[in-house]
Amino acid sequence: MDLTLLTLVFCLHDFVVNGNPSPLVDVVVDRYEIPTVCPREVQTEDFIRYHYNGSFSADGTKFDSSHDRGIPAVSQVGLGRLLLGINRGLLGMCVSEQRRITIPPHLAYGSIGSDGVVPPDAVLVFDILLLDIWNPEDKVQVRTLSKPESCRRTTVASDYIRYHYNGTLLTGEAFDSSYSRNTTYDTYLGQGDLIKGLEEGLLRMCLGERRIIIIPPFLAYGESGHGTQIPPQATLVYEVLLVDAFNPKDDLIVQVKEVPEGCTRRTVTGDYIRYHYNGTFQDGTAFDSSYKRNSTYNTYIGKRYVIQGMDKALVGLCIGEKRRITVPPHLAYGEAGVEDLIPSSAVLVFDIQVIDFHNPKDPVARSATLTPPSCCMHVITADNCVAIWNEAPHTHCLVVIGHVSIYRDHDTPSFATLGANKVILGLEEGLLGMCLGERREVVVPPHWGHGENGAGEVPKSAVLFFELELVELTKGVPEGYMFVWLGDVPDPLFPAMDLNGDGEVPLEEFSAFIMLQVEEGKGRLRPAVDADSIIKDMFNNQDENKDGKIVEDELKVKVDGEPQQVIRDEL
Repeated sequence: MDLTLLTLVFCLHDFVVNGNPSPLVDVVVDRYEIPTVCPREVQTEDFIRYHYNGSFSADGTKFDSSHDRGIPAVSQVGLGRLLLGINRGLLGMCVSEQRRITIPPHLAYGSIGSDGVVPPDAVLVFDILLLDIWNPEDKVQVRTLSKPESCRRTTVASDYIRYHYNGTLLTGEAFDSSYSRNTTYDTYLGQGDLIKGLEEGLLRMCLGERRIIIIPPFLAYGESGHGTQIPPQATLVYEVLLVDAFNPKDDLIVQVKEVPEGCTRRTVTGDYIRYHYNGTFQDGTAFDSSYKRNSTYNTYIGKRYVIQGMDKALVGLCIGEKRRITVPPHLAYGEAGVEDLIPSSAVLVFDIQVIDFHNPKDPVARSATLTPPSCCMHVITADNCVAIWNEAPHTHCLVVIGHVSIYRDHDTPSFATLGANKVILGLEEGLLGMCLGERREVVVPPHWGHGENGAGEVPKSAVLFFELELVELTKGVPEGYMFVWLGDVPDPLFPAMDLNGDGEVPLEEFSAFIMLQVEEGKGRLRPAVDADSIIKDMFNNQDENKDGKIVEDELKVKVDGEPQQVIRDEL
C-alpha cells in the first residue's frame, strides 16, 4: 500500500478511535478582518508594529497580550527575532488587518516550552492586529492628489511656506490637524525645523497643490515617538495643502492684464491715485475688496501711506490699466500680519484697476480735437457761451463759460455765467480761448474741480475729463457791471431816458428805456441773470433818495469803473 495512503488511514484511525486530532504540520492562518485597500504587504526583513493576544489552543487561556500592556510590539520579520511560526504567519499581512495564527509546537517553543509560561508541546494561537510596516530601504513616498493647472513656481529649500495638513498613522488614526486649530503651519524649508521626511516631502510643491506624504519612522520621530499621539517607530501620513510660499529674496511680481490705448502719461512718485482692487491670498481666498465697499482706494504714491510693495507697484501705471501684483510678506505686513485679516507672513495678491491719478501741481490740460477754419469770436472771462460736453467717467454733458449751457445726454440746456462761480474753476479755465465750433478735451485735476469732497456723482478727489464743443457764444459784461453800452452813450442821457418828458423817470419808464437799448443793439445786460432783477438793481442804484423815481441830479454813470455825473459807460 502507498505510504501516503497508510499515513492518512492511520491519522483517520487515531482521530476516530482515540478522538484526538492530527498534530499540525504548519501554521494555520485565519484572516478574519481584511482592509478594503492594501497598498503594502509584510515581507521578510520588514519591520512591523503590531498588537497581539497570545493564548493556548487547548483551552483558550491567554498567556500574553500587548493590549494589556498598552504598548504595541515592534519587531523585524524573518531574521530570527520572532517565533518561526509567527514569521510565517505574518507574511503577506496588511496594515489594519486582523488574523489568527495557529502555530504547532515545533514552530513555537517545542518540547521545552518557555519560562514556565508556555508548557512543552503547546499549540499557540496569536490574534494579531497589524499597525505599521516599514523597511530600512524605504524612502519618503509622495502622491499628488490635486494640482492647479498653472504652477508658476515650486517650493525649494530656504522658502517660507504656509500649509494645512491632516496627520495620521498608517492605520488612519489621526494624531494632529492644522484645520482643527483653524491656522496654517508656517515654517522655513531646509533649516531643520521639520522632521526630515516632511522637509523632503514638501519640496517641489506647487501653490494650491494637495498631496499625501508617507514618512517611515526613521525619517520621522523614530524610536522616541512624539508626545502621546505618535508612538515609537510610527510611519506618519500627512495630507498636505500648500497655501502659501515665498522666498526672502523674492521681489514684487507684476502682471500687466490690460493697458488702454493712447496712454500718454504714467504714474510717478508724488502722484495722487484712485484705484479699485480685489485682495486675495495665493490660494485665492479673498481678504478685502474696494468693489464691495463701492469706493476706490485713494492715496499718494511713494509717501508710505500703503504697504511698501504696493507703493512700489503703483509707479508707471496708466489710467484704466489693470494689473495683478503679488507682494511677498517682507514688502507687505511681514510676520505681524493684521489681526483677524492678514495672517503672519502672508503673500498678498492684488488685482487693481486704475481709475485716475493726478499730481497736486497739475494745471488744467487742454487739447483741441477740432479747430474751425476761422475764429472770429473766442471765449473770454464773463462771456456767455454754450458748449456741448461729455464728462468722463460718470456723465455726458454740454457746457460753457461766461454764460454756460449744460446739456446732459443732449437734453434741454441750463445756463450759467463764465467767471461767476457757476461752474468749477477747471472748466472755466478749459473753456477760455475757445472758438465757436471748436472741439477740445479738457482734463481737470481735483484741485481745479470738486476737490477732496466730490459732488453728487463725482467721487472724492476725482480727475474730470471733458469733451467740449462750443456751439454758441454771447459776449458778457465786465466784472462788477450789470449793463454796458455798445456804442456812444446818448448825450445828454437823462432826456433820452425821460421818455414822456416830465422831468422824472420811474422804474417802468427806466425799464422800457434799457430794454429798448438792448433790442436796438446799443447796450448789453449781464447774461444769464433775470433782466427785471438787473434793471431794478440799476434803478435802485440811481434812485438815491429812494422816492421811486430818478431825476437828472441823481443820474450817474461809470467811466472806467468810477462813478461820474451824467455821462458815459454804464448805468
